[in-house]
This record gives sequence, C-alpha cells and structure tokens, in this order.
Amino acid sequence: MAVFDTPEEAFGVLRPVCVQLTKTQTVENVEHLQTRLQAVSDTALQELQQYILFPLRFTLKTPGPKRERLIQSVVECLTFVLSSTCVKEQELLQELFSELSACLYSPNSHKPAAVSEELKLAVIRGLSTLMHSAYGDIILTFYEPSILPRLGFAVSLLLGLAEQEKSKQIKIAALKCLQVLLFQCDCQDHPRSLDELEQQQLGDLFASFLPGVSTTLTRVITGDFKQGHSIVVSSLKIFYRTVSFIMADEQLKRISKVQAKPAVEHRVAELMVHREGDWVKNTGDKLTVLIKKIIECVSVHPHWKVRLELVGLVEDLLLRCSQSLVESAGPLLKALVGLVNDESPEVQAQCNKVLRHFADQKVVVGNKAFADILSESLHSLATSLPRLMNSEDDQGKFSTLSLLLGYLKLLGPKVNFVLNSAAHLQRLSKALIQVLELDVADIKIVEERRWNSDDLNASPKTSAAQPWNQIQRRYFRFFTDERIFLLLRQVCQLLGYYGNLYLLVDHFMELYHKSVVYRKQATMILNELIAGAAGLEVEDLHEKHIKTSPEELREIVTSILEDYTSQENWYLVTCMDTEEMGEELMVKEPGLQAITSGAHTYEVTSFLAFSKPGPTICSMNSNIWQICIQLEGIGQFAYALGKDFRLLLMSALYPVLEKAGDQTLLISQVATSTMVDICHACGYDSLQHLINQNSDYLVNGISLNLRHLALHPHTPKVLEVMLRNSDASLLPLVADVVQDVLATLDQFYDKRAASFVSVLHALLTALAQWFPDTDDLGQLQEQSLGGEGSHLSQRPVILVNSTTAEDIEQFLLNYLKEKDVADGNVSDFDNEEEEQSVPPEEDENDSRPDVEPPLPVQIQIATDVMERCIHLLPDKNLQIRLKVLDVLDLCVVVLQSHKNQLLPLAHRAWPSLVHRLTRDVPLAVLRAFKVLRTLGGKCGDFLRSRFCKDVLPKLAGSLVTQAPISARAGPIYSHTLAFKLQLAVLQGLGPLCERLDLGEGDLNKVADACLIYLSAKQPVKLQEAARSIFLHLMKVDPDSTWLLLNELYCPVRFTPPHPSLHPVGLLGACEQQNPYSANVLLLLRELQ
Repeated sequence: MAVFDTPEEAFGVLRPVCVQLTKTQTVENVEHLQTRLQAVSDTALQELQQYILFPLRFTLKTPGPKRERLIQSVVECLTFVLSSTCVKEQELLQELFSELSACLYSPNSHKPAAVSEELKLAVIRGLSTLMHSAYGDIILTFYEPSILPRLGFAVSLLLGLAEQEKSKQIKIAALKCLQVLLFQCDCQDHPRSLDELEQQQLGDLFASFLPGVSTTLTRVITGDFKQGHSIVVSSLKIFYRTVSFIMADEQLKRISKVQAKPAVEHRVAELMVHREGDWVKNTGDKLTVLIKKIIECVSVHPHWKVRLELVGLVEDLLLRCSQSLVESAGPLLKALVGLVNDESPEVQAQCNKVLRHFADQKVVVGNKAFADILSESLHSLATSLPRLMNSEDDQGKFSTLSLLLGYLKLLGPKVNFVLNSAAHLQRLSKALIQVLELDVADIKIVEERRWNSDDLNASPKTSAAQPWNQIQRRYFRFFTDERIFLLLRQVCQLLGYYGNLYLLVDHFMELYHKSVVYRKQATMILNELIAGAAGLEVEDLHEKHIKTSPEELREIVTSILEDYTSQENWYLVTCMDTEEMGEELMVKEPGLQAITSGAHTYEVTSFLAFSKPGPTICSMNSNIWQICIQLEGIGQFAYALGKDFRLLLMSALYPVLEKAGDQTLLISQVATSTMVDICHACGYDSLQHLINQNSDYLVNGISLNLRHLALHPHTPKVLEVMLRNSDASLLPLVADVVQDVLATLDQFYDKRAASFVSVLHALLTALAQWFPDTDDLGQLQEQSLGGEGSHLSQRPVILVNSTTAEDIEQFLLNYLKEKDVADGNVSDFDNEEEEQSVPPEEDENDSRPDVEPPLPVQIQIATDVMERCIHLLPDKNLQIRLKVLDVLDLCVVVLQSHKNQLLPLAHRAWPSLVHRLTRDVPLAVLRAFKVLRTLGGKCGDFLRSRFCKDVLPKLAGSLVTQAPISARAGPIYSHTLAFKLQLAVLQGLGPLCERLDLGEGDLNKVADACLIYLSAKQPVKLQEAARSIFLHLMKVDPDSTWLLLNELYCPVRFTPPHPSLHPVGLLGACEQQNPYSANVLLLLRELQ
C-alpha cells in the first residue's frame, strides 16, 4: 500500500472516509478509517490530527445509546492516532481525557460501567496513550486545580478496575495507567525531573487523592495471594511512590501555614488540600495503620519479588518521609530487618544494600527519633525474647532472631543504650543462654575413643579451607535448624563488635562461674564476642565505628584463657578410668582357638559391661562438650589476635597439646583442629614449625610436671603429640625428657603404664621415621603377599630351557656335598678352610679397636625402651600388652643396624614373646606374630633354631587344627579373629621360612601344614595366602616343592624318554580333578 507523505495527499484520501463516518457512525466506517490511516505518514497525520479526530470525537459525543463494539472501535482508532501524533493544545488534551473517561462512566453507580472487558482495556490503553502523547510542557499545564474533578474521576475509575476486575490483564493495565496519571511512569518519553515548585503543585493536587489511592491499594495488596505477584508488586510501587511524593519532607517543610486562595470555583477549591502540620500528623497516623497492614501481609508473601518490593517501600519511605511518617518508622524498620535473612538471595542482597545505605546516610544513627524508636523496639524484643525462644517453633525463632540481628545492625554503636540497662542485658543474656542449651544425652560422644595414635597427626593444609567460623557440629535442645545457630553466632558477634566488650565479658563470665548449667552456653557466647570484637566476618555498616584496641583485646583474651585452662574447668571427668579396668576388652567367639598349649583359655569381658549407661553419662557428655567449646574458643582467640597470640602461647599451647592426646575422640579432634587454627593465625608454616619453635618451654613444662605426676597425669600426652608432629631436630631437646619418662615409668609402671607406653610408641614411631635404615633388609616383608597376580607375574624361579650339562654336573656335586654335611661327614680341615676363606675386614681408621664408639642418641633410646618392653610384656592388662608389642616391633626396626644391641635384647625378649605367641588371647597372638616377622627379617640366623624349636610346631599344629573349621565356615567367618589369625600366620610363614633359611625337615612341616589350605573349600583369602607360602618355598627348595605339589595333583603323565627307564609314578597322577587342582596348576605354572 502506498504511503501518503504530504498532508494534501493524505487529506484527499481521508476526507471521504471522515465525511462518511460523520454521517453514519458504524463499526465498518471506523475500521475503514483506521485502515486508511495506516497508509498515512506520521508527519501528515500530525498536520491533519484535529480533522481526523473530529469524526471520532463526534461519534463518542453523539447522544443516545451506542453499541459497545462501536465505542471500542472508535477508542482503538483514537488510540492509534494519538500513538502516532502529539497533542500540543491543553484544551484538546483535557477534552480528550474527559471523553475517554466518560466511556466507562455509569450514571447510576460509583463503580465503573458494566461494559465488556475489551472496551475497558481499550479505554485504559487510550488514556495511557493520551497522556504519553502530550507534547512538552503541555503535560504539566494539564495538572492544574481546575482538572481536579476530572482527574479524580479517572483515578477512582482506575482504582475500581484494579480492585474489582477479575481479569488480570485489565488489573495490570489499570495500575500502569494509574502510574502514568500520577507521574510515576518509568518510560523514557515521560518527563522525570521536576523543579521544586512543580513538585509542590503536583503534591498539593495529588494530596486530594491520597486517601482513596492508599486505602484501595492497601486492599489490593493485602488481597488473595492467588491474584498474582505482578499485581501486588505494581500496587506496592504506586502506593509508596505516591505516599513518598505527597508526604516528602522536602516538600512539606516549604508549605506555608496559611493556604493561598486558588483561582478556581468554590466546588473545586473545596477539593483542594492544604498540607499543613495538623493534616500531615493526621494523615501520617492513618497511613501508619495502612503500612502496618501492608507489612504484615507482604513480609510473608510467598513470591520473592513482592518481598523485594517491600524493601523498596521501606527504603523510599524512610529516606524521603523520615519526619512526616515518624510513627511508621518502627514497623518499617522491623520489616526491613526481618528480611535480612530472607530465603531469597535477591531479597537478602537488597536488604543489606539498603542497610548499608542507611548507615552511610546516618538515617537511623543520625536521626534521634529513629534511634529512639529502634532502641525501644530492641528493648521490647529483649524483654519478650526469653518467652519467644521458649514458645516458638524453629521458623518463629529464626524470624525473631533475624529481627534482633537487624536491629543490632541498624543501631550499631548505639546498641549500648540497651546494654547499659541491667534489666535488658539480663533478659537478652537469659534468652541466649536458654536457646543455646545443648543436648548432651548422646552416649556415642563418650563411647567414641581414639584407639589409633595416628589420629594425632594433622596438617594445616587439610584444614586451610576451614576458617574460624567452621566449628564442630552440635545438637541443641530447643531447635534443630542450623540457620538458627548461625543467627545466634552473628548476634553475639555483633554484640561484641558494637557493644561494651568489658561489660559483656564480665556479665557472661559471671554466668560462666555461676552454674554448670550455664557454662557451655556462656563459653559459646564469649567465643563469639571475642571473634566479633576482632571484626572477624562482621559486616560493619558503620564505617566510623572504633573497634576494640589490640591491647585491650589481648588483656580480655588473657583473662578468659586463664579461666578456661584453670584446673577446675580444664581437667573435667570425660570417661571412666581405663587404667584400672578389666584385662580383656574383647568378646569371646565360639570356636575361636588361639595358638595355645591347651592348658587354659581366657575369659573375655565385654567393654560394654564397664560402660553401661548410667547417671554419669550426661555429665561426662556435658564435660566433653565444655572442653571442646573451650578449645574452639582458643582457636577463635588466636584468629582474633593474629600474631599477637604468640605472646599467649606459653600459657595456651601446652593445655591444647594435652587435649590433642586425649583418648576421647571428639576432644582430640577439636584440639588438633585448634592447633591448626593457631598455626594459621600466628603465621607458622605447619604444626611441626609451631612445635619446634615453642619446644623449649614445652619440654621444660613436661620435665617439671613429670616430677609431680600425680598432680599432672596428662603430661605424657603432651610429649606424645609433640613427637607425632615434629622432626629429628626435636630429638636433642627431648632426649633428657625421654630419660625422665623412662625413670617415671619405672616408678609408676603398675599405675600409669598405659599412658607411658603410648608415649614410647609415639617416640619409636618418630625414631623409625626420622632415622630410616638405608640397608633395610625388611623390604620383602612390606610387599603384599596377598596379591596373587603380582607373584604370578614375577620371573620364573627356574629357567629350564637354559640348563646345560655343566649345570647338572655342578648341581649333583653340590647335592653330594650338602648330603655329607647333613650326615655329619665333615672334616676339621674343611671347617678351617671355610673359616679362613673369608678374612676379617679391618677398619683402617679405627686406631683403638677395643673401644666401642658412643652409640647414637636414637639407638641408646631404643635400647632403653626395649629393655622396659621386655619387662612389660607379661602385663595383665591386654591393652598394655598390645601397645608393648607394637613398641617392641618398632624397637627392632630402629636397632636393626646395631646387632650388638639388638641380639642380646632379642634373646632376653624371646621367652615372653613365645609366651604371647602360644598362651595369649588371639588379638595378642596377632601382634606377637607381627613382631616375630620383624625379628625374623632383622635377626635372621640368630632366630632360626629358636623359631624351629619353640614356635614352628605350635604354628603348624594350630593351622592344621583350624583348617577343617575354616573349610566348613560361611562368609561371616572372615570377620572373626580366628580367620584373621590364620590369615596372618599364612601370610607370614613364607617370608619367615625364606629369611631364616630353614632346613628341609622344617620346610616339610610348613608345607604339610599349609597343603590343606590349597583346597578350593577354604576361604579365598586363605587360599591366596597359602599359595604365597609355596611361592616362597619354591625359592628355598624348588625341587621338593615341585614333587610335593605333583604328589597332590599331577596334571600330566610323565613318559620315560627310553624304554629301559622305569616310568615315574606320582600319587597325584590321575585324570580326575580334585579340590586342590586349581591352586596346584597355578603354582606349577609358576615353576615352569
């Protein structure tokens, strides 16, 4: 379709259509006109605007009833013209506004006319387009007092549509049109900046509509949630923009007390409002009622965008109407702080942004009225807090504490006005103490023990990602939601940051000493107060706030530390005394046979028999948590003081190390974490660095306390933790202390043996790590014998294909010689020749061979420790025997390169070790067999005859006895001690046979005892262990092993290479397979 750019061309096309519409008002003629208008350019339309509008306006003003469809078509055509042109005359703007509003006028009712939804929507869009089409300052001249009746009619019309219509589309359109009429449009075309006079004139005009607008919008906002969040958001926006514009403090302070007489009719003048003081106060009171209703409803609205708009409402009203709406400040601030911890991150972020803006602008702190209101609200909340914490559910507690946190954030330094009131501080502390009460009924806390000393090892790297706010998970009596605990911590931190720290610490320390019931809660609060005072993770909204000085903070921390680590608060009862408990802590299993002589068996008592839940369980749990919270506090204090905490290490580090060695798992874990925290806070690279740098006074403390062991029974634990987390540079410092420990052990071996043996174990573990033997003969022992694939992939023991005639001849000569030796046919000459064949080596550098050089420190220590272990091996306490066996094993490893010291001690230890192997409970047998393997690897020939005489027969007998039991047992058998004992013996016998170079007879004993474990009926792990034994036997005597396996199962028949030779008959030569065939085939394949 051609576009008519000039007014002349357009006039020629439009004139007939306009004339026709003027004569006959029909829908078809209106649509015909609109079709023609689409072909006319905007420039031409602007020139012909009044001409085109005439027939349309004429149609609307024609008296008599008109069809709704016709009115709708006319309004839509009118809207099209206005959207393409500008209204440049004030009179035309006012007339069109009246004519469009009249389309929805109902003479018989104050409500909008009962017309179709399409017509309502068309009229709303027409009004909005009309206001946007106003050119330049024409829009401002529109808002004069004389337009007040017509503008008021349109506003009430749109409010009625927004409140009563069911169509969501109409509601939203009516609210958007209302925004345009009230100068709140967000579009770019609408003028946004008004000078002071224009703002005042519009404010006077809009003040007439404030009652109707505010009450109607309040009804819309507090209506059913089902109406949709967009309607509520738009209504909220119009409400607070209208209120903040009319009630703006900047405007109201310029209003004169005497109203100027407007040049308008008397009826219109009556509608005008003079915004003087009384009107402002009355209106503010009424608006407060509406604002409370809105906040009450919107703060719990399910959609986050509505709650986000509520933040905007609070910000706008408090910033612009702080004096006129002073009575609303309390509810508004309460709404804002209540949304600080909203579930929506968008709402949280906006809340924090507004709070920071308020702090920057000093909206609360700089406004005495607001500060008083907020202080009063905090007073009221503090008064009711204990009741609320006792009666509300988790969600209610969360909301209440969010409110408290927000008040503290807004008040900032002025929170001291409330804290200085003894009554309110008492109420606040009572609520915090009450809600933080721990649930200490869990028996697992007492049950969980630190049996493994490896738990003492810690690395800062593993905890580097855990800042000071990561603490041990705990359970509370009155809530389960972890967010509540996080809020409580933030509340305490803010109190420490803004409050009078001396006042708060004194108050809660008084509660700490007052009763055991309050002590754990008071400790938690004190920890957070110090963290808050240091500004750790505290969001400071008041930048000019002066923090507590480092010197004052250090003084306060020192005082708290003294109370924490005092005798009565640090050494609490956390478990029953295990030193004097029964001998055995194991459950006797039916069918379990240790390697015994059959003379007797041990009656084993369950550990649970000693720890039945009684009235002391809760108190022990409480004490454990008390110590843990105090330890966490020390870590937080370290972060709070930073490197200044180094000045307190002399008093803080020793107690923490004591607890790191505690047998209660929870205490040990928390103490180790505290050590890591101290490392990070004080700038140490690692725990090793921390201990080494402070080892001088730690060692001094250990040495002094060992002299009064009855008063300081935990002293050995400190040395144990030091050894676990240090290096060889510590040894010269602790060498004397080790001698003190051994001397004290000699004195208290019957009472304190368990704790001392733990220290000795840590000491020998450290020595084995710090001084590894370069020629370690025990490498083979460390190789896993259970992994069959690794053995089957090793090189073959005998390379048959490379055997020559000379090899066979030499083999026979060696065989004959060994046979003579075995029969005792050896001359003295041969012995002397053999002895002289290896001349003794002389050390050229040794000028005095008769004087032995001094032993290294670690060798002397290991020698002294091994002597004590020999005496403690027969101890009646099973736990001590087990620890002593572990220490003995480590002593052998450390002394392996000094045979002159090792062999005499091994000789002395042998009788007790044999007793443990043959006459002890299975668990002790397991440990003793581990020691035997180590001794076999390090002592070699020295142990051969003793092993064959004292141990091997009983080991073999035990294996034969247990074999039928394990063959019949089910899958649960693999969890029994009997199975573990069988497995350990089978895995260890092979290496022992190889290292001790046993004779043929002893090897046959081992092979005979282990053959039955090659059966497929045995558990898989036992089969694998048995195969590992034969793999070692192959290395010692491959021929005998080959013959033994073929006697068990021979997979092939051997045909003589010549008829003169007799056929070889083997017992295993049968065509049928047996239970041994699979394992035998694997082993024979290894031999080939």
